[in-house]
Amino acid sequence: MPPKKRARPNATTMKMVGQMVAAARVAKNLTQKQLGELVNLDAETIASIEQGRRALMPNVAELMDLHLGLPGILAVAAHGMPSVDGPPPWAEEYLRLEDGAIALSWFDNQVVPGLLQTENYARAVITCRVPAHPEAEIESLTALRVARKAILCRETPPTLSFVIWEAVLRDRIGGDEVHAEQLRHLRECADLPHLSLQVMPLGRTSHAGLDGPFILLETPDHHHLGYTETQRGSQLISALDEVSILARKYAMLRTQALNTEQTRGLLDRLLGEP
Repeated sequence: MPPKKRARPNATTMKMVGQMVAAARVAKNLTQKQLGELVNLDAETIASIEQGRRALMPNVAELMDLHLGLPGILAVAAHGMPSVDGPPPWAEEYLRLEDGAIALSWFDNQVVPGLLQTENYARAVITCRVPAHPEAEIESLTALRVARKAILCRETPPTLSFVIWEAVLRDRIGGDEVHAEQLRHLRECADLPHLSLQVMPLGRTSHAGLDGPFILLETPDHHHLGYTETQRGSQLISALDEVSILARKYAMLRTQALNTEQTRGLLDRLLGEP
């Protein structure tokens, strides 16, 4: 079997530009063959561009603008084609909303929540990614994650609630020194007056968060939103019924988890372990 082609790092952008070409072509009542004849390409190549399988070259984009009656739109898109897709719009929107949120409720069963990660732990988590990030990208992603922690120190910080599965605290991501540093940081965070930290203990017979991590967010104008991430994507949730489901899950998680005093005690014990 031939090797499977790897997805281009800017595949999403290529598909979007291709859809622009297709929409403009259809608006002019042209077939792919007819457009190809105008720009000296065959119909198969036009199809590949429209499907996002082939990049739109700037010289071809300029010809398409001319024959499709567009004011340089495709040329701008072709010249500005990024080499790597940016984060999805909903992820960018979440980060913007997070920065201004008045309340955040966060459940995680994989890693320490991003807002509570030390720089070394964040770097270790990002380094674990498969396939691996280039070294320069690891450093830039680490810096971005660490910068988000400024939320904790705002003059008027948000009300923060975290529920973390105990297994996250026992994993030694990054090694013993990174692990100990992260535990110490969590213990310090647990004493912040605007922050509630609870641990979901191992060994429970019921668990409201088995579907995975999620975040609930309240905006300054009191809109309630949810956010989830999966292996290959993320989703910003605004539908009231879906946000309600996450809110009910989180309320149940808080009753199942150790309370804040018990959580501080667990962290103290973990820090005292050899």
